[in-house]
Amino acid sequence: MRKGFLAVFSGFPEHHFSEEITKRLREELTVRKSIVFISACPLEYGQNDDDSDGMHEMFAEQGLAFDRHCVIDKRTEPCEAKELVENADCIFLMGGGACREQLDLIKEKGCYEALTDCRAAVFGVSAGSMNMARNTVDFFESMEPFPGLGFTNITVSCHHDPDDAWRYEQTLKMSETRIVYAMEDMSAFFIKGGKIDAVGNIYRAENRQLRLITEDDIRELEQDEFRRVFDTIPEQFDKYRPRYSAELFAFLNDRAQIGPGKSVLEIGPGTGQASDPVIGTGCDHIVIPK
Repeated sequence: MRKGFLAVFSGFPEHHFSEEITKRLREELTVRKSIVFISACPLEYGQNDDDSDGMHEMFAEQGLAFDRHCVIDKRTEPCEAKELVENADCIFLMGGGACREQLDLIKEKGCYEALTDCRAAVFGVSAGSMNMARNTVDFFESMEPFPGLGFTNITVSCHHDPDDAWRYEQTLKMSETRIVYAMEDMSAFFIKGGKIDAVGNIYRAENRQLRLITEDDIRELEQDEFRRVFDTIPEQFDKYRPRYSAELFAFLNDRAQIGPGKSVLEIGPGTGQASDPVIGTGCDHIVIPK
């Protein structure tokens, strides 16, 4: 599920990309044959057509038009939806509706696996951005989290406005049980190759304390992104990561006197690269997953 390029947006109230966001999109969107929008309002056909046209125009006015653009909603046949997702260069999860309705639409149209397995750039805005996370909270419905698409571990609260007292309080409530990144409009997270860039005003909220994000926060998110990627591609990681030397384990086993009758506790075994040499000593090997 490792995507080449992800973008998490809050919103574009003036229907234009900022110069900084445009610069990054221009760097990444070098192939623009097809962009597919996925609605968060599956039954609002007229709105979906207007919104997808309008969002594509945001790309076009910056010289980033796609050869084809379309929207997936209730009208779309499942076989067509799956084919559209599989052949897209960019997939844009739209906002303006309920998170669960968008997730239900993706599953109903049979394109959930195609979406999570595709190599297209994946963008989200508002509800779409919230659904990109492993754990999603839509405080318009409930404070209970539910599984999102799992593209990131970043739980976001979109359209943050310090002057909007109600929305501010909902974000603080969310932060009582998880770390939340409150995004003002015209802000973005860009994620590629384990690196994360932040644009605009984004705040970190935890235990009802909210502050602007720092470089340390970004580094922490990148470490979490690396762990998330490892969880999705353990076989590839194991294949290309250099093995530990046999001499190292011979030394450690000898120094720790590991062997029959001894117990060894391993925490977070990963793919087991460090497990086999220890198990081979005949010890009692106990594993606690991370």
